[in-house]
Amino acid sequence: MDGVVKHQHRSAAEEEVVGALLATSRVFVGLAARSLGVVGEDVTLAQYRTLVVLVSRGPQRVVDLAQELAVTSSTATRMCNRLVRKGLVARRERADDRRAVWVTLTAAGRDLVGDVMRHRRTEIAALVSDLALTRPVAFASVLHALVEAAGEVPDAQWWRQWSASVPDEEEPPSSQN
Repeated sequence: MDGVVKHQHRSAAEEEVVGALLATSRVFVGLAARSLGVVGEDVTLAQYRTLVVLVSRGPQRVVDLAQELAVTSSTATRMCNRLVRKGLVARRERADDRRAVWVTLTAAGRDLVGDVMRHRRTEIAALVSDLALTRPVAFASVLHALVEAAGEVPDAQWWRQWSASVPDEEEPPSSQN
């Protein structure tokens, strides 16, 4: 046995795609870790993912953030405490419900995410330039379908959300997305 766990209902072609995507995910995890190191902040991948969720989803209640990150509420609370101490997120209470604690990005948190994403874009562009893509538009189309299936937003939309991710007002939104 080669140690590879294969799903019995997948075709050989599907298994090939799954294997290629797993290898690709290892490449991107390494790239993400290197990008965090370049910005010089002491932020873990889990903390960075929290910041990215706040860019994508906007201000969140800690309980909702925990669900999005697939961690317990206490884990999300501790992570947010660390990010608050680093000045990357802020906690807010709504005037109409002081029991619910909301977490929002600070300008420093937004800037950190932007710096990391720009560094990642540069590294990914270098990888792509080394590929001999005969049909780059078709390749991009497949990747866009994967992004959509994973519930992520396209890159241009993500950057628009990044630009608007630090609210001007002190109060979090009164309704959730």
